Amino acid sequence: TLTRHISNERDNYHILVDVTNAVISQSSKENLLTSLLNCLHPYFKIKELSIIETDKGRCIQRDGRIIGNDIQTQCFFFNDISGSVLDIYCSETIIVTGNDLKQLRAEYSDFNIENDIECLILAPLIFRRELVGKVAYMLSDAAQLQEIDIALMQQIAARVALSMHSLRGSQHSTHSQAKSTDILIEETYDHYQIFDDIISQSEVMSNVLDQVAMVASCDSTVLIEGETGTGKELIAAAIHKMSRRCNRQMIKMNCAAIPDGLFESELFGHERGAFTGAIKNRVGRFELADQSTLFLDEIGDLSLALQPKLLRVLQEHEIERVGHNQLINVDVRLVVATNVDLLARVEDKQFRSDLYFRMNIFPIRLPPLRDRAEDIPLLVKHFTRLISKKMGKNIRAITQESMRCMTEYQWPGNVRQLKNFIERSVILTRGEVLNAPVHELVGMGQPVSGHVSAKEFSPVAVHNNDETISREAIIEALKESNGIVAGPRGAAVKLGLKRTTLLSRMQKMEISSKDYLVER
Repeated sequence: TLTRHISNERDNYHILVDVTNAVISQSSKENLLTSLLNCLHPYFKIKELSIIETDKGRCIQRDGRIIGNDIQTQCFFFNDISGSVLDIYCSETIIVTGNDLKQLRAEYSDFNIENDIECLILAPLIFRRELVGKVAYMLSDAAQLQEIDIALMQQIAARVALSMHSLRGSQHSTHSQAKSTDILIEETYDHYQIFDDIISQSEVMSNVLDQVAMVASCDSTVLIEGETGTGKELIAAAIHKMSRRCNRQMIKMNCAAIPDGLFESELFGHERGAFTGAIKNRVGRFELADQSTLFLDEIGDLSLALQPKLLRVLQEHEIERVGHNQLINVDVRLVVATNVDLLARVEDKQFRSDLYFRMNIFPIRLPPLRDRAEDIPLLVKHFTRLISKKMGKNIRAITQESMRCMTEYQWPGNVRQLKNFIERSVILTRGEVLNAPVHELVGMGQPVSGHVSAKEFSPVAVHNNDETISREAIIEALKESNGIVAGPRGAAVKLGLKRTTLLSRMQKMEISSKDYLVER
């Protein structure tokens, strides 16, 4: 017995050494998760585990699962349930099996536990007597529990807690080569990164992510509203990744990019010979998205002729290929997005009211970047780090004046425009401090405190009738107005200018509205 005890102690020591090497110095929480799972699987046959932490009153569950030779990672939200096994502030190690696990799965569906899991070990993450979260070891066979040393699981959790603390500490690291007046670019912004490219610390985006968490687990249609460049596709991807359909690829389609004559074929598919050029059968987006999620961007550009066909699919869950009279059942979760006011289009008879209300089950409105100004410094540093790394540059800091100008600028093109501006800045940079051409921003937008009508999604609505309206803003307005200058939906109204004033400025800037006409 003593010999076996010594052998177990030696084995545990080797395991802890391997775990320490696996989790220390990881650059992100996702890397920490995958490295830990890769390390534990050979020893304990654990195919899934989660790292759970609190953030602004809610819990973030980062889940890793071995599928074949790969590890799939996901992110979920759930509310901390004080007094339950999900009480994030409970410092005890808890084992959940049998009926208790079934009850946990039924009562707290937001906490993701796959159906093949038979045992759950929840160990606290404690660093210097402070609880920073929990690690959940998930076992597919309850019999494995007999071979697992719970004390060892707690020691592993302690090393994970140390690594988590190191990741948070890296947010505040300094670099001696940058000037003390410059703003340093950290190695990671993982603490603020909820999903792949969603970086935020603002309350308004926190509310959006709460909505994402609420709707992701069900199959209801989601309508994402927001200006161009606010990240509607990223939110759609987050909804998909947090849903039960996440194991299948999300199918995407931009309604504005498909000509009306091809739209029905793209969406529903066609049979060979259905029309000129149909030389073979084609599967449409709905069939491709069966058992998955279909994301339709710019849904406001869908023609009136095609709207009833989409409505029928939403109601009946069946499609009919072009040139074929057989109905095909599809199980698709639909997420749609728009940068226009759909309700206004309904009032203008440009969009069917029945389709609008069918899609408007759970609307999510994304704030423009000017309404989440506290996120701009984070995004600037995040994009600078990513883009400079891709270009092989070593940019380590940003001047305070550059950051001030970027934070105060309105960004009519939102996050997309900011990212493009940072890319241009990185190209222009030769040293270690970002060379941001902030002089180009002067006159291109109003201060952050400018007011925007809640009804308008148009990014150019932030401008008023003065001489500072830029070429970029005029072009953006023409794009959104499909080249129309006058009238209630024209570019002049969006810019707050008289038609003659806008035409005069377009002539001076050599801008032609014909370049932005969209043929229907």
